[in-house]
Amino acid sequence: MTSTVSIWVGRPGGPPRRSSEPDRLHGAASTMKVAVLAALYRGGDLDAPVPVVNDFVSAADDGSRYRNDRSYDDDDEVWKHLGESVPARWLARRMIVRSSNLATNLLLARVGLPAVAEVWSLAGATGSVTARGIEDYAARDAGRDNVVTAADLAALFTALYRGELAAPESCAQMLDLLAEQEWRVDLAAGVPDGVRIAHKNGWMTGVRHSAGIVYPPDAEPYVIAVCTTSRGVPPDDYDELACRRIAEISADAWAERSR
Repeated sequence: MTSTVSIWVGRPGGPPRRSSEPDRLHGAASTMKVAVLAALYRGGDLDAPVPVVNDFVSAADDGSRYRNDRSYDDDDEVWKHLGESVPARWLARRMIVRSSNLATNLLLARVGLPAVAEVWSLAGATGSVTARGIEDYAARDAGRDNVVTAADLAALFTALYRGELAAPESCAQMLDLLAEQEWRVDLAAGVPDGVRIAHKNGWMTGVRHSAGIVYPPDAEPYVIAVCTTSRGVPPDDYDELACRRIAEISADAWAERSR
């Protein structure tokens, strides 16, 4: 596979046990949804009703607006509630377990970009930025894009694990939600069935990432973050190859878990 692969593996709060280009920037894809989740838990009423709309103010600061493409979303459930109101907690679940883009933009509009930036800062991130909503192409064209590094994703999950991004019970609830992730074709594919893994993945054309915490029954938990960006692989072929590569890295980390 021809791609840029960034890796960070280690114990929460410790140095990396394995790393490779951990500070290289990659397009964030849906991994930024973890920072949105933390911003919501830090500052909002999770049971407050949120109107479900498909119309958002662009971060381009030019007065433009944007909408999500339903066919580009990996979760149809939120779309069934257009014109209604649903609890923020329910949207958070759809954002994580099915990676709903519409739920993400609704919550991002609610918490605001500065609150998400504060989450990255509290986690100790040095390069990752959430600068716009999903499909805000005007902002992207203006140079405002969402980027992550493997090291920052590892720091984000470490901060959740250590209860540093919200009240400890709230961080535990977020990790429980992340453990219910239904897309299990990359990191989760590298650990045995039944092993707890609280993780979030993200993908778009030429990009596939996954990061989280693995809880072995016979060793201490460890954090793993893998970011991959294609270099010359046809987009139709890349995602399957990238999933396989991330699963291999995850399996290697699992084999080394006692160290």
